[in-house]
Amino acid sequence: MNKESFIIKKFTSHYIGDDAACIDGFCYSCDSFFEDIHFKREWMSMAQIGRKAMLVNISDAVAMNAKPFYALVALTLPNNISENEINALTGALELCAKEFGCEIIGGDTIAAEKIGITITVISKSDNPLLRVGLQEGDLLAFTGTLGQSKCDLEKLFLGQSIEDESRFFEPSLRADFVAKTREYLTVGMDISDGLFCDTNKLLDLNDVGLELLIDIDDAVGESGEEYEMLVGFKKHQLPHIQDICKILDLKFTPFAKAKKDGMRFECKEHHFVDAL
Repeated sequence: MNKESFIIKKFTSHYIGDDAACIDGFCYSCDSFFEDIHFKREWMSMAQIGRKAMLVNISDAVAMNAKPFYALVALTLPNNISENEINALTGALELCAKEFGCEIIGGDTIAAEKIGITITVISKSDNPLLRVGLQEGDLLAFTGTLGQSKCDLEKLFLGQSIEDESRFFEPSLRADFVAKTREYLTVGMDISDGLFCDTNKLLDLNDVGLELLIDIDDAVGESGEEYEMLVGFKKHQLPHIQDICKILDLKFTPFAKAKKDGMRFECKEHHFVDAL
């Protein structure tokens, strides 16, 4: 049983299902970043932890074609954390938020054995990019290059070091891509659980399957926390999107076509597994 899907179905609001809930022009999103679930403290500095926690939350707004304005931050922190560590963590949270024009306006703090960061982002969009609307014959594609996050995570497990610019530490958010291509896109979401799992989410929401146009290696399809964009669009829009990606110097890979009664990817559940 996929527990995440099971839990989501327990709530009845029709706003649930996208990267953010968009209501009257405002978009609300919330995500968590926990020690020994998403990271180990020996892998990352406090500044890196704070920055990535904010980036993965702002990614939800970016994926919705929304501009983040405010954030609420809830912190769980060990009693033995030092003032210098707190300064590094909170400073990175605030600096990253400001880079996207977002202001931290409140939240909560509690003591715990491990670090946990839960952030709610409030953003605005005149034309949000939703997950529903994919139809048979539409193309599916992703931005950038996938696989580095999983590769570097495996290195960390082996006790090896990775570059500070690694996708695992520093995901690239595609705000310019979403804003400039929105008029040509039908559906979209960020890739947080891996291309295979997130594509399945789109297919399930739209009651379609897919036909692969290219082979996708497991190292690419199973790499989570990439935060590239997964998008669907009408075939005739492909040249427009490709032209924009050339201007942005951004790799863009069409990989499948939506098809009734088509295939699904094999997908491992990410949200209810043993801690790191």
